[in-house]
Formats: sequence, structure tokens, C-alpha cells
Amino acid sequence: MLETNIFKHESLQDKKSIQAMLKSIAQAIGKGELTFSDDNGEIVIEPKGLLNLKVSARKLNNEQRLDLRISWKIKEEPVKKTPLNIK
Repeated sequence: MLETNIFKHESLQDKKSIQAMLKSIAQAIGKGELTFSDDNGEIVIEPKGLLNLKVSARKLNNEQRLDLRISWKIKEEPVKKTPLNIK
């Protein structure tokens, strides 16, 4: 059974607000539970095990961008072993 729950939020913030949010995210990762919420919804995610970190930065004319992505699997999917038949 596939479970999908997506939370998205976009807003303009100053540097200090972003810094505070990143500190909160770092602390919550350390605790193993992050809760994100706004007027449109809420999601609770639980980072465990090894986390995959992807960082990209770019400058394009008048726009600069930083993307951070942290991902992990709740549990590894078992590898289904099927016999190989060769004739």
C-alpha cells in the first residue's frame, strides 16, 4: 500500500528567519522527528538511519539559488529473490 502525504510551503522571509528555521530543522533531525505545519496542513516525518544529502547552488544573471534535499527510507524494501531458469 502506497502512502502519500505532501506538504508544501512558500513564503518570503528575511535571512534571520531562514537561519532560525534551519536551526529548528537541524535540532528536529537530531531528535528524529520534524513537524511542518501552516494554515493548509501538517506533516510529521521521522528521519532514521542514513540520510541522503543533496546540495546544489547556482547563479544565473540576477537570481541566485540554494537547494537542499535530505531524503531517507523508512525501511528498506526486501529484495524479492526469484529463481532464474535457463534452458
